[in-house]
Amino acid sequence: MDDCLTNWVTQLRKGILEFCVLRVLEDDSLYGYDIVRQLRVMEVLVISEGTIYPILSRLRKEGLLNTYLEESPEGPARKYYQLTNRGRDILSQMRSVWTTMTQSIEAALGTKGKQR
Repeated sequence: MDDCLTNWVTQLRKGILEFCVLRVLEDDSLYGYDIVRQLRVMEVLVISEGTIYPILSRLRKEGLLNTYLEESPEGPARKYYQLTNRGRDILSQMRSVWTTMTQSIEAALGTKGKQR
């Protein structure tokens, strides 16, 4: 893959990944590895623990997530992540922007309903 294309794909993944992290935490609190497992079904995002933890840390610092520790029967306590009210608000706004953006792009490129 050309370096220019590689850079573009990397930047695209980063932005989408934050949205996806908030989305998987919308319905339930999860620990880091569980978040990774849920997002790995989207192979195009190329998810690893090394990718997720810095994002989780930044989202927590921005007030979008809270954390708490819970004992695990399988080893040490696990750090769980949950959305804050601000996180829910931002997720809602992201969802709205995503919908508008994808619809506009599909319309502009003439790809809605077409396979290319």
